[in-house]
Amino acid sequence: MPRLLAVALNGSRSSSEHPAIPRTPQELAEEGRASVDAGGQILHLHAYDPVGVEALAAEPCVTALQAGRAACPGIPISLTTSAGIEPDPRRRLELIAGWTELPELVTANQGEEGILELCEHLMQRGVGIEAGLLSLSDAQAFAYSGIAGRCVRALVEPLDADPEVAVVHAAAIEEVLLAAGITLEQIHHGDGVASWAVCMRALSRGHGIRTGLEDTILLPDGHLAVDNADLVRAAAAMMQAH
Repeated sequence: MPRLLAVALNGSRSSSEHPAIPRTPQELAEEGRASVDAGGQILHLHAYDPVGVEALAAEPCVTALQAGRAACPGIPISLTTSAGIEPDPRRRLELIAGWTELPELVTANQGEEGILELCEHLMQRGVGIEAGLLSLSDAQAFAYSGIAGRCVRALVEPLDADPEVAVVHAAAIEEVLLAAGITLEQIHHGDGVASWAVCMRALSRGHGIRTGLEDTILLPDGHLAVDNADLVRAAAAMMQAH
């Protein structure tokens, strides 16, 4: 199976951290197109309302999704379901149940309250689940949940700042999946400069990787990336080297 290169275009990172963070549908479309041209195969994005607030409501999510699809036809788009946007699990489910146009995929962080109910709802509507495993406890909960067989893939996402610690953490998460007999396709990434170390290990294990301004604003050499496409080119080169 070919290894995948996913691109996380924005997340919750502010424009003060990097001027190229896309927010509006037009910006997401432009950054998405450039990232796909650079080698990205899946786009992950967070929608923002007209006043610039991160949102799970139907209108901004659908508008962002439509912009991405128009700019990148045929490219799977993953929307977030993060509790960081709406921490009340009941309200979060209500908002997502109100989506009038569905993405191909969502990321669903397995350590969040109410995530299994949310996954069930989305799977029943035909949306693919990318199970987000940010920690060892997330991986253990996912293995115990019994939903792995109905998910599309697992996202191994250690958030440790230290590259060596992040790599060890990623290995431990993967070991939980192996021990549980979970054979889902995996995509790995970390946070900040540690993201590249996590990606390198993932490639050596035959897994896919993710990059983008949500995950890091730095290139592997520590220099500031120009934009998402700059990061994707670096990741694609890393993949080519393997």
